[in-house]
Amino acid sequence: MLQPSFKGTVCERGQRARSAGILPAVSRASRPRPRSARKSSAVLRRTARLLTSPLMDYLWTPWRYAYVSGTDKDINKEKTGGCIFCDAPKEKDDAKMLIVHRGEHCFIILNAYPYTPGHVMIVPYAHLDELQKLPAEAASEMMTLSQRMESMLRELYRPDGINLGMNIGKAAGAGIAGHIHMHILPRWVADANFLSVIGETRILPETLDVTWKRMRQYWKNSSPRTT
Repeated sequence: MLQPSFKGTVCERGQRARSAGILPAVSRASRPRPRSARKSSAVLRRTARLLTSPLMDYLWTPWRYAYVSGTDKDINKEKTGGCIFCDAPKEKDDAKMLIVHRGEHCFIILNAYPYTPGHVMIVPYAHLDELQKLPAEAASEMMTLSQRMESMLRELYRPDGINLGMNIGKAAGAGIAGHIHMHILPRWVADANFLSVIGETRILPETLDVTWKRMRQYWKNSSPRTT
C-alpha cells in the first residue's frame, strides 16, 4: 500500500499524518512542553516549597510596626509641625529618650531605627536645617563628639569601618529635614547581605536599651579627648 506523500516541515508533516490517521493523535496535555516552560515551572515549585517550608526561620520585629505603619508619634511630629530633636532634650529621662550624652551645644542620641547596632546621631540643640547656619562653637563640638563616638564604636563593636555623614534636605534622604544631625555608625565587611538587599530586613544582635546602657557606661568611664 502506497503511503501518502507529505511535504513541508517536520511539524507540518506530522500534523498532516495525524489528520490522515497514519499517526496517532497527541493530546495537548501529553505534548512535551518547551524547555523554558519546564524550567519556569520547576522554579515556581521550588519557590512555593521555600515559602511554605517548616524549616524556614522567621524574624519577628514587632517594635518596628509603629514605624512601617506610620503610627509612631515621633515620626509624625514633623508632619504636624513638631520636631523630635527639639523635644527629646526637654525630657529628663535619658534612657527613655535614648540620649547617650548631653554636651553644651550638641547631644548624642541613638537612632531608634538603626542601620547597624551602635547607630547614633549627633544633634545640635539649635533647630537649623543647613550646616552652614550652625554656629562655629556648635560645629566644633559636633566634630569633637564625632571623634569620641568613633573611639567608642571601635572599642565596643570592633567594626571594619565607620560611616559618618549628614543628609541635608528631603531630596538628600534626610528623615528629619528641618533639624540637621550627624549620623555615625559602625560597619562590617559584607554586612549588607541578602536580607537587607532583597528582603529589606536588618538583623540587630542587641536591643536599643542594651546599646544605650553599654554606651552610657563607656562614656562615663572614658575621659574626653579635649576639655
